Amino acid sequence: MPASGNGMIPNAHQRKHWQKRIKCWFNQPARAERRANNRVAKARTIAPRPLGLLRPIVRPSCVKHSHKVRTGRGFTSNELKMAKISRKDAMQIGIAIDKRRRNKSVDAMQRNVQRLKEYRSKLILFPQNPKKVKKGEASAEEVQLA
Repeated sequence: MPASGNGMIPNAHQRKHWQKRIKCWFNQPARAERRANNRVAKARTIAPRPLGLLRPIVRPSCVKHSHKVRTGRGFTSNELKMAKISRKDAMQIGIAIDKRRRNKSVDAMQRNVQRLKEYRSKLILFPQNPKKVKKGEASAEEVQLA
């Protein structure tokens, strides 16, 4: 409301319990360190296994960012077919699948297929039953090396 007449302009600078209305982030560095330690601890507990799923290399869609490459959501069914991996196997061995993504460039598809083949060659599948080792599972010597 505007001041009327020749009175003083109200400007009450009241410091009423301002500490209640703010949030200090003094614990931020400690929290970051704790999260980093938790990530390392998790990596140690699941030791031979990877931390996350294998994801494809893609380019962002807009012109501004399309010169960069980043990790995508998941591999397409065509990329899995070319790498000779079924959808069921891919889900079991830690490969992300994206049913909405489609391959527009042959170059990118070849790069992702190569990535899948390399992952598959380095992968050591522990047998479910050590007495009956199925096709594709690691032998006893390979399990010892892992």
